[in-house]
Amino acid sequence: MSAKARPGRQIRIGKQDIIPLGAPPGGFRDLYHLSLTASWPAFLGCLALAHLSLNTFFALLYLMDENAIANARPGSFADAFFFSVETLATVGYGNMNPQSFYGHVIATIEIFTGMVSIAMTTGLIFGRFARARARILFSRPMTVTEFDGQPTLMFRLANQRHNEILEASVRLRLVRRETSVEGIEMRRIHDLVLLRQQTPVFSLSWTVMHVIGPGSPLFAATAENLREADALFLVTVEGMDITFAQTVHARHSYAADDVKWNQRFVDVLRTDGTGQSYLDYHRFHDLLPGDTPHGAPER
Repeated sequence: MSAKARPGRQIRIGKQDIIPLGAPPGGFRDLYHLSLTASWPAFLGCLALAHLSLNTFFALLYLMDENAIANARPGSFADAFFFSVETLATVGYGNMNPQSFYGHVIATIEIFTGMVSIAMTTGLIFGRFARARARILFSRPMTVTEFDGQPTLMFRLANQRHNEILEASVRLRLVRRETSVEGIEMRRIHDLVLLRQQTPVFSLSWTVMHVIGPGSPLFAATAENLREADALFLVTVEGMDITFAQTVHARHSYAADDVKWNQRFVDVLRTDGTGQSYLDYHRFHDLLPGDTPHGAPER
């Protein structure tokens, strides 16, 4: 495989992994993005490796002058290394300190490097912690069932933090493979109109519904032709989390096999004999036959 055809990072589209070819690698030119998207073990491991590498580099520089460090054993890498650790972290010295002019110059450079690296590391760690994330639970299946006398596509969401997300909005799009009049096969995106796209306060559960009428891209759709068209439903949720005072986002995707026909969701909001209401997450993904009597699914 040539350098131009070198595979890049896998891109997850629904349940399918796509490997881009020929795209220029980001590498260190996109270090900030890599630092924010890497897993915590990988991130901390890279920081530890950078710390060891920097201290090893400066330790070797100190060893080039036997008089650079006072009270250090001549030629001792360990003394030079731990002296570098103290200098890079700007924590001060014990028995060892810069002695020669060369030692002071290298220590000055290392102290500056340490201040910059500590500031960058602090910013990266803060950036990873400070990102506001929505904890939205998506139902595993979607359903198509009758609602108000019309076939309706449904799925539901729940705010797992149980705080308030203000002016929450949800968008649903259908992506499927289609063939144009000229015979060109391509993937097209269709916006699906929802019965209710926004809610002023999203704190519990929310059943999202799209009526499959004559104007719907899903009109006359079946499980078979959705599967043949490699259909994918993309869901995006956005709103203002009052705890963070920031806009939070969440996304999810459903494949054609995730759509269950002629079934409905079990009602997860129930009230006991004392009047106490409960939101039962144990049944959040459960379904019943579509002709079973039930109350309004939207909360």
